Amino acid sequence: RLRESTDATRRMRTAVVALCCLAGASAFTAPAPSLFRAASAASVPSLRHGAAAGARMMADDMSPTDKAKQLAGYKAVDDHVESGMTVGLGTGSTAYFAVERVGQKLKSGELKDIMCIPTSERTREQAESLDIPLCTLNERSNLDVAIDGADAVDPDYALVKGGGGALLREKMVEVMAKKFVCIVDDSKLCKGLGPSFALPVEIVPFCSEHTMRTIAELPELKGCKAVIRTGDCSNNKVEEGKPPAVTDNGNYIVDLSFDAPIADVNAAAAALKKTVGVVEHGIFEGMTYQVIVAFADGTTRTAGQGGEAAWWS
Repeated sequence: RLRESTDATRRMRTAVVALCCLAGASAFTAPAPSLFRAASAASVPSLRHGAAAGARMMADDMSPTDKAKQLAGYKAVDDHVESGMTVGLGTGSTAYFAVERVGQKLKSGELKDIMCIPTSERTREQAESLDIPLCTLNERSNLDVAIDGADAVDPDYALVKGGGGALLREKMVEVMAKKFVCIVDDSKLCKGLGPSFALPVEIVPFCSEHTMRTIAELPELKGCKAVIRTGDCSNNKVEEGKPPAVTDNGNYIVDLSFDAPIADVNAAAAALKKTVGVVEHGIFEGMTYQVIVAFADGTTRTAGQGGEAAWWS
């Protein structure tokens, strides 16, 4: 009897273990309850957007500056992008939100039949993650609008761009747009280009030290201090012990810092363009259609065509 009782107990334990295994397997294969799915969709950002994008999607966690950047980026898309357009997508922390907005409006159906041209590999990757249709200037040379940020904006709407290392592609795309809309937070406004943000200049790697010295000696750039950007190309700093930063085009960047505003922005741009070894510079003059400025209090102001005169002169 004892043996029969023991055998029965073993058979019962085996049955219980089997049932537990089946239950565990079903937990992995059965669909999640609708409540869980809804909570997950609302609280967990898609892995395709990456951790950084997911963090930005949580507005409550954004700094006032990032909220202002988002406001400017969203407004630019809402005001200027329509179905059927060819749109230039900028690069950087403010342009990120414009790209995000284009993706949102395509997904909702508010925008249809648009084609976008990215200005960097980073922007291309973000746009692809949002299923935004892309092409290059090879397929479409004329754009309806381009939207991008800036590192500095003077009262004549001349810009310094290139802090993120994409200045060549940005200028190639944005100069072909009927409207180039610049989006910034108010910290980027300045009375003169130079002191507030170093001017990037993209140069060929061959004899880069020579080209840097040649640039620094230009009379039109008198007073500048020139350094070759090292480490991460999207970070306009010199990272000690790191090799020169390399752009998407395989070039180097020289950053020019100034204690006083550049005396003649157009002359400086022309002198840089004539310098052998210089591929492109970060002065964007005579290109800006409109500047959308966002503030930490949640308001915006628009300068340029269709807006008011520059108020920070």
